[in-house]
Parts: sequence; C-alpha cells; structure tokens
Amino acid sequence: MVGPATAAVLRPADSATLASNHEQITLVSPGAVPTAIHLSGYRNLRPDRHDTVATIAPPHGPLLHYRIASGSDTIALDSVRFSIARSGSTTTFSSAAPSISISYAPTTDGYRTTVSGRVANAPPGSTLLIDLPSELGSIEADTADDLRHLAYGFKIPLRDVSSVPFGKLDPGTVRVDTGSFQWVSVRNKYWLIALMQPVGAKPAGVFRGFTTRGAPRVGKVATAAFATTSYPLANGEFAFDLYAGPQSWRDLHALGNDLENVNPYAGWLHAVVQPFATIVMRVLLWMKATLRVNYGWVLVLFGVVIRLLLWPLNQRAMRSSIAMQRLQPELADLQKRYKNEPEKQREAMVKLYQSHGMSPFSPLLGCLPMLLPMPVLFALYFVFQNTIEFRGVSFLWLPDISLRDPFYIIPIVMGASMFVLSWIGMKAAPPNPQAKMMSYMMPAMFTVMFLNFASGLNLYYAVQNIAALPQQWILTRERAKAGVGTAPASKGLSAARKT
Repeated sequence: MVGPATAAVLRPADSATLASNHEQITLVSPGAVPTAIHLSGYRNLRPDRHDTVATIAPPHGPLLHYRIASGSDTIALDSVRFSIARSGSTTTFSSAAPSISISYAPTTDGYRTTVSGRVANAPPGSTLLIDLPSELGSIEADTADDLRHLAYGFKIPLRDVSSVPFGKLDPGTVRVDTGSFQWVSVRNKYWLIALMQPVGAKPAGVFRGFTTRGAPRVGKVATAAFATTSYPLANGEFAFDLYAGPQSWRDLHALGNDLENVNPYAGWLHAVVQPFATIVMRVLLWMKATLRVNYGWVLVLFGVVIRLLLWPLNQRAMRSSIAMQRLQPELADLQKRYKNEPEKQREAMVKLYQSHGMSPFSPLLGCLPMLLPMPVLFALYFVFQNTIEFRGVSFLWLPDISLRDPFYIIPIVMGASMFVLSWIGMKAAPPNPQAKMMSYMMPAMFTVMFLNFASGLNLYYAVQNIAALPQQWILTRERAKAGVGTAPASKGLSAARKT
C-alpha cells in the first residue's frame, strides 16, 4: 500500500539539527528522518506569519518515512528508536535491534545533504522503501496558487522529466511507473524535496519504481497524495543525496541530472517554451548579477533592450507594410483583370512585386518581427509563475513582482500604451473599419486578461509598448509623407500591364 507507515510505538521524539550555510534540517527519532527544513535566506510570506524564516515541512509528521523490506517482512523505521551521535558535521542515527545506522552529512554546494546507511545482516534482495511527503505546508502569500502547483516528479535516464500533479491523481487511484530513476521528487510552486543519485555518478538510476496514489479531497484543489520509491540494498548498504530547498535554476542546474527541469511547465508547448525560458532566465540572472539593481529595473532594462534589438526588423516590417498598402490598388486591378486567368494573374503579380523591389513573400516576412517577441512573452509568463528569484521582490509600489499589482496600475498602463501604439499606427493609414475596431478591442481585452498576471510581466510588456512609441511615430510620419492610399505608382502598373 502506498502511503506513510504509522508508527507502532508512540514515544517522545529525540531530535538533532543539521546546519549548513543555507539551511537547518531538523532530524528526529524514531524514524531517523528529516522533519523540517529551515531556509535562512528566505521569508515566510503567509499573511499570518509574515517575515518569519521560510520552513519546508508537512502539516503533519516528518518529510520522509523509511521502511526496510526483506522477503515477506517489512520494518517501519517510525517504530525504531535510534540513538543520535555527532562526528564533525555528520549526524548518525543507530539502533541495535534491528542493527541499522543512517548518517546525514551536509555538503558545501547549496541545499544538498548526503544520506547513507547500512542494515546489518540484510538478506539479498532487501530494499529501502522511502515514502515522500504527502503534503507540503504553504508559506506563500497566494496559498491557493501554491497548492495548485503540488506535484511529484521523476527522471529516467535518457528520457524527459516526468511530472505527476496531485490534481491528476484521483482519490484511491494508483499509478505505477517502472524503471530506474535518477531522482524522484515532490514540489509546490517554489520549493523542492528531491531524492537523487549522488552528484557525479553515472546517470544509470539508483531508485527502482515510483508508485503514486491520490488522497481523499476536502475541496476542489488536491492538497495531498502519496508516493513511494525503493532503493535496492547492496550488501545491506544505501547512499543517495537529498535536495531540500528552493527551485532555483542556478542551484538545480549545478547539480546536473536535468534537475533544473523538475517543473516541465507549459504542457504540450514545453518543448517550444522551455529553451526561450532558459535563455530569458540566464539573461535576467546575468543582468541582476552584473548591474546589481532591483529585479524591477532589470525588467525595465530588459524590455528596452529587446525593443532596441528588434528596432531594425520592425523598421523593415513597417516599411514593407507601407509599400504593400501602396500596392493594394494595383494588386486589386490585376486580380480584376485576370480573374479568369490564374496563371497570368500570378505572373503579373510577381512582376509587380519585382518592379517595387519586393517578392510575394514580403507580406509574410514583414509580419515576422511582430511575432518574434511572442516566445519571449510566453517564456516570461512561465518564468514569473515559477521562478523563485522574483518571489517577494518589491518594486516601487509593487509589494511582490511575482504577484498581481494590488492597485492594477501596471496592467492599465500596459493597456493604455497598447492603445496609443494602435492609435498612432492608424494615423495616415487607409480607412479600415475592421482595423479601427480591433485597435479599440485588443487593448481592452489584453488589459482584462493581464489584470491578475504577475505585475513583473505587465511591467515588461508596458515598457515594451512605451519603448516602441518613438518608432511607431516616425514610421507613421513616413507613411503620411509617402501618401499611402493615393493613386498607384505608374511604374509598377505599367510593368504589370506588359504581361
């Protein structure tokens, strides 16, 4: 059965603290397991416990449960009383009957702890069964959103990371994934508990099988589930790493094993969005480390830089649009003249495009620069949804750029700037009732849609729009000087008529 074993003997727990530069781990006996992770560099953002140290812990019981399975016998270590000894930075739990020792040693590379143990006289085929946390208490300002991110995950060598959201596990339904696993994990929005093969080991997988089961629900959001994996004992011994800390891209990437992709967001678009999200994340982290300014200013500068990089492409696209608008009367004339002769119509249109230094693909290529920012926008949406670097970061009046603007100022500015862009673009353009209607509808729709998005995402998009205003104004003046909508140029028309 999947799920934490119940302790057979209920006695007051002895505890020990394992300290590193980043966190303190509370270990308890019976069980010889971690029960809470205290993260010194992060705050608890819950409104009722604001500014206390962030702590990763289940609402009930310890983080992990161990069981030793030997043949038909299974010993729940929750029922075993251990003595606790300290040697340097290593804490060791030992019991005489059964003869078991489990050691925890913090590492110097972040939030990783090495876990090793030995079961004396373990018969061949014995395994260590490990129950992962069935719940994680929320320490976020938006508790409901945090709980919606609860999920188990695992990595099989040479395969993509797999995620099993709590919400996908119906109560009582058991899911069994077979194979060898490099790591197994449980996470919420920002925090991660992962059991992984030792860093530097060949990616062959040390855990065998991963079984998950849905827990009963008390509301629409699944807040609990169960998961178990096994570690085959070799001569009665086992060794793995425990990562307990933030889903920081930099920290997880340094550990390898594809752990930085523990949250494969964006669903079926993951393969497209993930590369852009990784690039965007690296650029933002580099800008933050280099400029040493608030992440809000990083986003402002990032938005301006992206707009400047796209300036030449947008310039070409908008001028192509002006040229296409000037060609419209001639194209309409050709379509009317050769409406019953498709081949001649095609040849005449090609010659018309060539006479103006264009090609039939010019309209499509002209739209490309307008589409280029979209992958970055999608990537930023998921970056803000899942990146702990933005958690709790204030900027100007915004208390947290990873949450919505409490006063809705930024999304309104974003929508207003979008409208101004459209309004400038419509000036000196040929009358088009549909385009005029869209220029009013799209800013309103985007404003409503972005109201509850992360304020940092709205900030980036608003800066993009504002930075584009000078270019839009310059090109509108060019359109007015070019006299778009006047009589077609005689050169192009005469070239087309020769066909």
